[in-house]
Amino acid sequence: MLILVDANILLYSADPASPFYADSVRATNDLRLRGETPCVVPQSLYEFWVVATRPLANRGLGLTPAQALAEITSIKRFFPFLADTPAIYGEWEKLIVQHSVLGKNGHDTRYVAAMNIHGITHFLTDNKDDFKRFTSITVLSTSDI
Repeated sequence: MLILVDANILLYSADPASPFYADSVRATNDLRLRGETPCVVPQSLYEFWVVATRPLANRGLGLTPAQALAEITSIKRFFPFLADTPAIYGEWEKLIVQHSVLGKNGHDTRYVAAMNIHGITHFLTDNKDDFKRFTSITVLSTSDI
């Protein structure tokens, strides 16, 4: 089964200084050992880039563009990458209307749209509350793995 991985899990896994590093790495490894397939979509990588290249003082990882790109290349080797399709936009638009999504929650809704289009039912994140409104998916945190 495919399990979509949120950018926060990728970010924690790229930062050994993070208090969530060990749990994030363990969760994705344990999923593989159970025969699951953690995967990423462009949204995962867009969000990773934004935080990875943000200065440490602004709660980022402080990576240079070259370092961030190297991390993304590594992520794409480690996790299957499911590309966007034109249908994702239409699904996103349907979901934001259906769930009255406001502001930055539109980013999270794009994950769900990609999941629906790709037939993914499970999502690994450390922000479970952000996805409560979406009853069509199962949201997991690292402590659930």
